[in-house]
Order: sequence, then C-alpha cells, then structure tokens
Amino acid sequence: LDLPTEGRVFVDGVDLTKLDAAQRAMLRRRLSGYVFQDYNLLDNMTLMDNIALPLSLSNEKAKNIQQRVQEMAGLFHLEGHLKKYPHQLSGGQKQRGAAAHALIRNPRIVFADEPTGALDSKSSRELLCSLKEINEERNATILMVTHDAFSASYARKVFMLKDGEIFTTLHADAERSVFYERILQLLASMGGD
Repeated sequence: LDLPTEGRVFVDGVDLTKLDAAQRAMLRRRLSGYVFQDYNLLDNMTLMDNIALPLSLSNEKAKNIQQRVQEMAGLFHLEGHLKKYPHQLSGGQKQRGAAAHALIRNPRIVFADEPTGALDSKSSRELLCSLKEINEERNATILMVTHDAFSASYARKVFMLKDGEIFTTLHADAERSVFYERILQLLASMGGD
C-alpha cells in the first residue's frame, strides 16, 4: 500500500516503486492474500459465501467458484461448516475460513498478521499446518508477523527484529521442535523481546 522511503521492492519480478497506485492495486489483487488476526468475515454471509467472495468479485464462473470453495474447505477442514454464519463458528473455524478466503485465488504471497493470536493451541496448530501445506505444495510465500515462537517455528526462515531492524535470521534446518527451541533460546538471549 505504501511506497518505501528508500530502496526498491520487487514482487514476482516487478519493481513496485515504478508502478502508479492503480497498477499496484491490480498487482496486489492478482498476487496477494491477507489473513488478519480478527477474521474479517462478513457477518451477513455464510462461510461459503465469505470464502467465495474474492472469486465472485472477479466474475469467475459459478462452477469454478463452487469447485474452488470445496477445495479450500477441504484443505482447512471446513466441509461441514460452509452453510453456517460467522456467529455460529468457533474462533478456529472463523480463522481457517478467513485463511480460505485469502487463499482462494492462489496468491503468490500471503500476508498473515498474528493469525493465531486469538486461537487455542489445537486451532493454531491446524491453521499453521494448512499454511505450511500451502507454502510447500502451492509454492506460495507466507509472510507472517508474530510474537509467538511456536507459530514462528512453522516457518522456513525467521527474521528477528529489534528496535525496527533485522537483528538476526534463523533458517529451519532441523525438525520443527528443534527449530522451536532455537527460537526460544534466541528470544531469551534478546531479553524476551
């Protein structure tokens, strides 16, 4: 949304600093998806309609929309909840629905802002496993901001920030549980910040 104060940003080989606002909006719509901490589902629509909305707005054919919704529902274990409204869903179901909504267009990059912040441990694990699967099987980049070491341990690479700058980078070169311990140790050495 904002241009950098210095340097250049490339997404899928395109220099964003060379595009005007309309071109950036088109690129954003085509290449990116967003998963927010607070679900951002529309209360007056069923989960099925919430998930389908990005494709409906793009004038996709109904048959394609139905097929994609079913595929996403399967990926996020929501098959039995598609006719429910958000107020009828648990927090984990809402967040998985929000992720399905964000990923239905097969974005190249997914921005996730504390996606497990309001979830219990079981729901967090389910969502993180689904995001990991999207990354591995569909080659989508997941850019997740989190303060949670457990969530970060599902990543391939973790950038630790301190005072607004990259402090260090960790690469997942071992089992997730070992990587989790490395993240915790680094956080402890930074003072838990």
